[in-house]
Amino acid sequence: MLGLQRIEVAGKRFVLLEEPVYERLCRDAGEAVADDDVLPPLPKPDANGRFPAIEYTRVSLARNLIRDRKSVGLSQERLAELAGIRQETISRLESGKHTATPGTIAKIDRVIAATRKRTSKAKGK
Repeated sequence: MLGLQRIEVAGKRFVLLEEPVYERLCRDAGEAVADDDVLPPLPKPDANGRFPAIEYTRVSLARNLIRDRKSVGLSQERLAELAGIRQETISRLESGKHTATPGTIAKIDRVIAATRKRTSKAKGK
């Protein structure tokens, strides 16, 4: 049984959960749990408000990869093993400082999609 605590803020009721419980619920719902402090920061715009396109794309892909990997409960090591690539490759991509080849992205996407599908079937969704 969950020991839920309820609080009221500005007339609205909220439920407080312990972080591991919240993370499990997110994983069960297929949602990523990555905290912003573990995601690589998005680059800042220049004086004209323009973002550096390549850097922004790398970091956006890195952030999505981290969220997707965590949403299906895979470690970098396990994702790399299933995708047939090195763990160092996953780490470099998640840093947002390296560009993946289309083939590498396809391998990673296949593993995440297959894992998500297996997880959904196991839960009867």
